[in-house]
Amino acid sequence: MNDQFQATLEFARGMDSQDELKELKKLYLFPKQKDGGDTIYLCGNSLGLQPKSVRNDIERELQSWELNAVEGHFQDTVWSEKHIEAKELMVPIVGANVREIAILNTLTVNIHFLFISFFRPSSMRTKVLIEGHAFPSDKYAIKSQLRYHGLDEDSNLIQVYPREGENELRTEDILLKIEEHKESLALVFLGGVNYYTGQVFDMAVLTKKCKELGITIGFDLAHAFANIPLKLHDWGVDFATWCTYKYGNSGPGGLSGIFIHEKHLNDDLPRFEGWWGNRMETRFLMKDTFEGDGSAEDWVVSNPPILSLVPVITALKIFKQTSMEALRSKSLKLTSYLDFLIESLNNENIFVTPKSSEWRGAQISIHIKQHGKKLFDYLMSEGVICDWREPDVIRVAPTPMYNSFEEVFKFYLILKEGLEVVK
Repeated sequence: MNDQFQATLEFARGMDSQDELKELKKLYLFPKQKDGGDTIYLCGNSLGLQPKSVRNDIERELQSWELNAVEGHFQDTVWSEKHIEAKELMVPIVGANVREIAILNTLTVNIHFLFISFFRPSSMRTKVLIEGHAFPSDKYAIKSQLRYHGLDEDSNLIQVYPREGENELRTEDILLKIEEHKESLALVFLGGVNYYTGQVFDMAVLTKKCKELGITIGFDLAHAFANIPLKLHDWGVDFATWCTYKYGNSGPGGLSGIFIHEKHLNDDLPRFEGWWGNRMETRFLMKDTFEGDGSAEDWVVSNPPILSLVPVITALKIFKQTSMEALRSKSLKLTSYLDFLIESLNNENIFVTPKSSEWRGAQISIHIKQHGKKLFDYLMSEGVICDWREPDVIRVAPTPMYNSFEEVFKFYLILKEGLEVVK
């Protein structure tokens, strides 16, 4: 693909003219520069942009609160059923059926909730396998779960790292590590897309391996949700959780979702329960005994916060105007074009991971050997919003929902200038 690209503004604009998704960009609000122009926003891997329609949608719920008060649960926009719409919108994004999805809490809270159900250490199986470079919050949660079960975290947390001199984690090395510890592994818990490098993991192959060995497998999909096509049900993943505020564009701290494969919905799994998890028909009867409906909703503890749920629905409705396959196709082109442009700089001070477009999400991590933070500061001063990760990475996320090839090209020009300025 790269040999078809050109490092010119005309080429970038030509790509945009052929982009079937270009009209979606108009549905979002971009931060402004000091001169009033839009920033080049390449940070959707951290926080997605605000849909223009979200303000009115929240205002409508505030009006319902004003006019109906508690009766808003059953009148006007019917708060008691709002979570159902959000779940239905998630179905094609995560590749599940609606009974396997629930919306509750925030991401790390849900990791704890799901570990209560799926991390069941026995006398033989006590270990958890994770990426060595997993997001730190995942590590905190898992280590605390091990301690909660009275297990030593150092000997029961198996971490898989890239090979020396490499930045990406090979699928074969994860499989070998699973095989090595197959007798003692209680759970494999991995990210769908690594937050630091943007590497996509082969969830289908890893899940198949765990199923063959009778090992439970779950995924943190924080950087995979609304980024890459997912087939959680068909792959046979046991459980997963995700946030909605990155590529899902639901706003800072947006609500989290969970997936529990239907094969587990009738299992006698331990879980924390609360009144909202009761089946809808009996929820307001206030019975003393919990009565779930045999879906992922059984894991819901409290009623959903409507003013937080509305942006989720608003943002995900936009996904109905396209498909994950179409978004992924554009994403591959955007990151490949960015990779081509960076390579054309022929600068030994920087290198990009992951190199294979197939195994990266809508993110490229630019490793800077010298003056990385100064280069990042220069980019920000020139109207580029990306993010810095210690010790040497600038994460750049050309998001297919609202970024253009012209923006990628302009970023490249500013990066080129910055490499000269910060020498």
